Amino acid sequence: MENKNQLTEEQILEKAGIRVTAVRLLIVRELRRSFTGAFSLSDLEDALPTVDKSTIFRTLSVFSEAHQLHDIDDGSGSHKYCVCSHDDTLHCTGHVHLACRICHRTFCLPDVRIPQVILPEGFVPEETEYLVKGVCPECAKKAAG
Repeated sequence: MENKNQLTEEQILEKAGIRVTAVRLLIVRELRRSFTGAFSLSDLEDALPTVDKSTIFRTLSVFSEAHQLHDIDDGSGSHKYCVCSHDDTLHCTGHVHLACRICHRTFCLPDVRIPQVILPEGFVPEETEYLVKGVCPECAKKAAG
């Protein structure tokens, strides 16, 4: 199976069925270079000050619809995104996220799957999000030392 990190930015977009443009290439390059975890629109705007905010937002929406990103609602009021790093990007959801109450960063925990929730009869689940609020390892280490 192909490793996403071995593909060029253009190949990533083409494989996802996303039309390649100069701005999309710039944004996907920045995502690969700067963001290993969750990020907000504001974070990406700061990294790309020459790109219009609405263009960045529309591009993130295109990437999300193509399953290259997934959306995270961490309760902060600032919508977050995370790059899908799995070979099978259609399944990059279904994992737990942790929102650190100290540094206010949000982390994807792709190896921690959302536990199955049995709903009462008649309820039909359509989407599940699972957010743990707590302390990240870096902040826990600082607090202990």
